[in-house]
Amino acid sequence: MSLKTVGTALTRTLWAAGSRTPPGPRSPKAARLSATRGLSGSGDEAPRGRCGSAGHSCASVGPTGDDPPHIGTTGDKKRAKEPAGGAGVRRRSFTSTAAPVDQRSYLWSRYSDMRRLVHELIPPGACKTLNSAAIYANNEVDLAEVDIYGFDYDYTLALYSNALNTMIYNQARTFLIEHFKYPEEISKYEYVPNFAVRGLHYDIQKGLLMKIDAFHYIQRGTVYRGLSPLSDEEVLDLYGGTFHIPLHEDSGFYGKGPRVKQFMDIFSIPEMTLLAVANDFFITNDIEYDPVHLFKDISEAIGMVHLKGFMYKWVMQDLGRLIQRGEETDAVLHRLVSQGKKLFLITNSPFSFVDKGMTHMAGKKWRDFFDVVIVQADKPHFFTDCVKPFRRLDDNGDLRWEKIKSLDKGQIYKQGNLYDFLRLTGWRGSKVLYFGDHLYSDLADLMLRHGWRTAAIVPELEHETKVVSTNRYALSLTWLQALTGLLEQLQVHKDQESKQVFREWQQERDELRAMIKNLYNPQFGSIFRTGHNPTYFSRRLCRFSDIYMASLSCLLNYDLSYTFYPRRTPLQHEAPLWMDQLCTGCMKTPFLEEMSHIR
Repeated sequence: MSLKTVGTALTRTLWAAGSRTPPGPRSPKAARLSATRGLSGSGDEAPRGRCGSAGHSCASVGPTGDDPPHIGTTGDKKRAKEPAGGAGVRRRSFTSTAAPVDQRSYLWSRYSDMRRLVHELIPPGACKTLNSAAIYANNEVDLAEVDIYGFDYDYTLALYSNALNTMIYNQARTFLIEHFKYPEEISKYEYVPNFAVRGLHYDIQKGLLMKIDAFHYIQRGTVYRGLSPLSDEEVLDLYGGTFHIPLHEDSGFYGKGPRVKQFMDIFSIPEMTLLAVANDFFITNDIEYDPVHLFKDISEAIGMVHLKGFMYKWVMQDLGRLIQRGEETDAVLHRLVSQGKKLFLITNSPFSFVDKGMTHMAGKKWRDFFDVVIVQADKPHFFTDCVKPFRRLDDNGDLRWEKIKSLDKGQIYKQGNLYDFLRLTGWRGSKVLYFGDHLYSDLADLMLRHGWRTAAIVPELEHETKVVSTNRYALSLTWLQALTGLLEQLQVHKDQESKQVFREWQQERDELRAMIKNLYNPQFGSIFRTGHNPTYFSRRLCRFSDIYMASLSCLLNYDLSYTFYPRRTPLQHEAPLWMDQLCTGCMKTPFLEEMSHIR
């Protein structure tokens, strides 16, 4: 059974819930009522509803405020039978002679019916056709209108092995001990793979690492002091009785607020881990320290790894191990150039480093692919600075003194600014598509100030789409949505028995949400979601990128005249009346078999 079939079946069943509820485990009293109710051919009646996407609950799974707690009537058997799919909605008679079922049994019968529906209609492997090599659209983009393709280098053209994170962490830890004179015992803390995820926030003054949603609220269970989580009560105490982080304290436009910093690039994962480790050392050993000093020292230690050239040296000495999927980058460049597209490169990395990596991936003549190559650009200031001029590098890598009047193919340029770049090339507006991994440094200004099309490289998508493709995820998420719908619709019952049932359901809902979070990362969950809300990272991804993908090689799956259409996500007041929004909401994603013809 395909997922579309599943979505259709579950939706139709839920629509029909107002007139036909499948039998489920009931108390003896509820069973007797079911037998009485069977004479009429109708069950727990409720207004017709629909099954929403992952962001919307299954509506109409309970009664409205006008519904009585008892179900069915003997008088219903006199009603004329309506044809299947009829537009009319039957109304209950309020003249039942049957004894009303007790409230607890009634609620649990609704629960059992809904649970069985979910388990029967979501078969194993329902989402396994999700393609991790797809390109996802936040905004409509027609590649036929794109003539110029621009690229960042690190984590865009060149993807690095996770081994590089361990090396950066180890060297920064050494700097922290030897240069900043931190205790030697910190060296006992080894790198913890998969502890942190991209997009987290760090409270500089409190020394707390956390995940924040698009509405500036902290996700419960994701606040860490050192390597240990804080309880919700501790978090509320630290933040004045709220989980909200005020805008003036939160990260600014480039992710650097006065009190809170957001870590947005992949290179920041070792930094977050070292912050957690160092905080943990001082707390565990009951040593007084200043979290602000610690943050600044670790930031500088991480910076020294890059500024002193350690990272560049490691990669250049072991290109085969540390650079991944280089042949796919070469294939993308060949394809774009063969179809008459112009290419350019703007990177903060030095030329010697870029030259080694590009030669490894695309051969000694890699510069022939690009019409313009700019190194050590100093992004994001490159996009906002109107003053810093371009300088040309000669074949030895030495700076030339001539005034730059044109940007010529085959030459290497350093520094400069986007305004001169636009003036010298004439490449403006939506005919330019620029790829980068850092939402702030690479994409934000281009999207908001200059109208370029932007594409975000998000390597984490490979792992996240694998999680979404599991049967456990599909079943858990669908049941979570159905249970949320039950809580929403049945909350009109205010008696103590009902409230106790709702507390039990709420506890199960919390456990489901925690379990789904742990499928991605035990500490912080998905980089895209905090419970049902988008993360702060996800909000920025949608704002600053037209399209996003796991790697540049995803372009190989699409013809260069392909148009990317964003999924129409229903607003809260809209009905999800299109097929790709049903249930788990993953039908819109391209599938492998459907993409094979454009390879």
